Amino acid sequence: MFKRYAVYYTPEPGTPLADFGAAWLGWDSANGRACQQPDIAGLDVAALTDTPRKYGFHGTIKPPFRLADGHTAEGLQEALAAFCTRSAPVTLEGLQLTRLGRFLALVPQGDASSLAQLAARAVQELDPFRAPLTEADLTKRRAARLTPAQDAHLVRWGYPYVLDQFRFHLTLSGKLDTPTIERAEAALALMPSQLDLAPYRLTGLTLLGEDDAGMFHQIHRYALTG
Repeated sequence: MFKRYAVYYTPEPGTPLADFGAAWLGWDSANGRACQQPDIAGLDVAALTDTPRKYGFHGTIKPPFRLADGHTAEGLQEALAAFCTRSAPVTLEGLQLTRLGRFLALVPQGDASSLAQLAARAVQELDPFRAPLTEADLTKRRAARLTPAQDAHLVRWGYPYVLDQFRFHLTLSGKLDTPTIERAEAALALMPSQLDLAPYRLTGLTLLGEDDAGMFHQIHRYALTG
């Protein structure tokens, strides 16, 4: 049994983006194994990807949570499967490399409202499976100096960056200093053209579990067929 569960968007295994993300971060969540990271002169890829590695390459839909009392992993799987049969795939204008504060990520180009609506529904409809946060959890999150709206979401939904505070992104690094983020950005600059990210179609959602070592593993990827 896993410690926590999460619902992420992960690229379909075997696609160029999925292969790139696993190699870049050094962790393949679909197969539960470490990957050889690229050797780039002047750049410590292992160090700059240390923070996001354990999650695997993903975009958060419903953030990691402990199961609530009275609920099971099997019940969560059934609920997510049903949710995905009611939900349509999402087509974005594209994905682009962007700086989000001090880290790098792929973010949607153009209108992403349909993706935000999908994420909001997942957060709300699957919330009965989420155990309430502990006081320690709340204190840790509040250290990030949340806005009143974000704090309200933290209390109600277990995470501050949901609903109107949601911004979809596929994380590529931890927080970096200016020289490092500039070198990493330059190394990744040609990636979008090589991976054919425009337009980009999201065709499924993935349930993942966190093991005792803190690494996330794919349990099942469900097609969006609504």
